[in-house]
Amino acid sequence: MSEATERSLWNSVSPYLEKESLAAFFVGISSGFPFAMIGATLTTRLAQDGIDKKTVTAFTLAFLVYNLKFLWAWVVDGVRLPLIGGLGQRVSWMLLAGLLVMAAVINLALVDPGADIAWTATSAIFVGLAGATFDIVIDAYRIETLKPYQLGTGSGMSQYGWRIGSAGAGAVALVVAARWGWSAAYMACAVFALPAMFTALWLGEPSRHREVAPRKGPGELWQSIAGPFAEFFQRQGALMVLLFILVHKIGDTLANLTFRLLFDDLGFSNDEIAAWDVGVGFWAYLIGIFVGGVIYSRLGLKRSVLLALVLMGISNFSFALLASAGHSNLVLAGAIGFENAASGFGGVVVVAYFSALCDLRFTAAQYALISAGASIVGRFVTGTTAGSLIEQMGYSNFYILTTVLALPGIVLFWWMARAGRIDSSMGTAGGGADGDAETSH
Repeated sequence: MSEATERSLWNSVSPYLEKESLAAFFVGISSGFPFAMIGATLTTRLAQDGIDKKTVTAFTLAFLVYNLKFLWAWVVDGVRLPLIGGLGQRVSWMLLAGLLVMAAVINLALVDPGADIAWTATSAIFVGLAGATFDIVIDAYRIETLKPYQLGTGSGMSQYGWRIGSAGAGAVALVVAARWGWSAAYMACAVFALPAMFTALWLGEPSRHREVAPRKGPGELWQSIAGPFAEFFQRQGALMVLLFILVHKIGDTLANLTFRLLFDDLGFSNDEIAAWDVGVGFWAYLIGIFVGGVIYSRLGLKRSVLLALVLMGISNFSFALLASAGHSNLVLAGAIGFENAASGFGGVVVVAYFSALCDLRFTAAQYALISAGASIVGRFVTGTTAGSLIEQMGYSNFYILTTVLALPGIVLFWWMARAGRIDSSMGTAGGGADGDAETSH
């Protein structure tokens, strides 16, 4: 290997080893585990306790609180905690939110679903509330810790951490439950909150965090709530950015829900789906995350996001090819590999862009609002139309439609880049007015 090649390889890897990127990885681990506690892990626990399927699936409502977290995210920005507040706004809230998650998970460990399903559901919602609050703090901490040029690699490391935290907690729960029962399993998983808490104590208050002036009277309290929204919409191009946030993933979300339906109708066995969808898809996603961080640092925000949007659109078309090809393991592997790599790549650069939109005074509130907006339209459209569209159009035409639905987001982002709206709407987290060095090229 030549010296130039070694230097190029090191330049690609070294940003992932910076302390800020490593911090994003460790807080990502803690972000992922509450999701597992009220997701597949709780579903398995309830099923093994003999709870009927209709009741089990109703527990997915506990996830709704994640979509509503913007309603109380302003508290994390503006309320100074007594006693531990001297550690810093972000550090003190990280410790409190982490303790709340641990307490909620331990409470869920102690319930008996067979004896009191209503309290079990309430306990799951408590985990969702605590986990969503933890997410608010973690996202704000990540954005304010990372420098603008690190937003891409930091977003990638955070996603690596999220995957490991979610999968790791799920695996630990199953292993411990098989030996010592579900109560012990949930209590063991509570330790997954510690990486974020220890990271905050180790790294300290983010250097780019900007305090919000304390609010005392009712009028000032309202300013704490409305301030993040007012600040965002005062920027030039803010409405176009909001439109992009709402529409950019409609096609992708609409397609993703239906993949398993397609596999089943094409006659793929569970073993084939596990090998290709879970096996190939997992590694392709991890590779996509790494490539996304490298491309973001080399091409800059605008070009990397535009490339990601195009790739995510094309990935939907690959399933139209699979629907036409029929039962083909080769085409299945190719479609899944391409889709997951594109999703990993897109997740990194789009999350980096959304992070860059935040004002450092309102990071928690604005990122919570942006992340909620990015999923709400796609989920609504998916839940109400996907099945009927497949019945009317067939799979091939359906996936062609989802590819076409990706075009508005691509065209809108291209126009915003050409018209200067991306730069004019950038927040201080991304190096906008009063921020650090510019991140977009």
